[in-house]
Amino acid sequence: MINGRYFVLALLAFASPVQAQKQALGIFSLWGSFRDGSRCWAVSEPEGAARRSGGRAFASVSWSMAGGPRGQLAIHFAAPRRAGSAVLLRVDDRLFQLAGSGADAWAADARADAEIVAAMRTGVQMTVESRAETGGALRDTYALRGAATAIDAAAIGCARRPR
Repeated sequence: MINGRYFVLALLAFASPVQAQKQALGIFSLWGSFRDGSRCWAVSEPEGAARRSGGRAFASVSWSMAGGPRGQLAIHFAAPRRAGSAVLLRVDDRLFQLAGSGADAWAADARADAEIVAAMRTGVQMTVESRAETGGALRDTYALRGAATAIDAAAIGCARRPR
């Protein structure tokens, strides 16, 4: 696994070459928080060999200063999911079903986002599973060490306007 502090910086470089200037809000163990323009997010990569297929998987919780979603979960698998396959997210002993399309998955509504983020804040480990387009299993595991602090930093980063 890549050192958490360096992963988040690498993810910034990988994300998109042409975006608003990104500002690091903090690196907290295996999670980082960032802001660009009117969007803030906490992000981490999965443990172990989850990136072997050549794609780049991540989990994030994001906010918008522009009145958009606040505390919205996003999961990105390293490979596309099979159409119609369920996406299950487990935080310790709590199980949630996500919606999704392609390589992406998300909570069904704001209430589910809030429940998942609350579980992440106190959890130790998060696992997300689905079926790959090729038929194999997709399974990513995230350590939640640092997640609560990164989530708080992102929320605070979008609670006030950047200078």
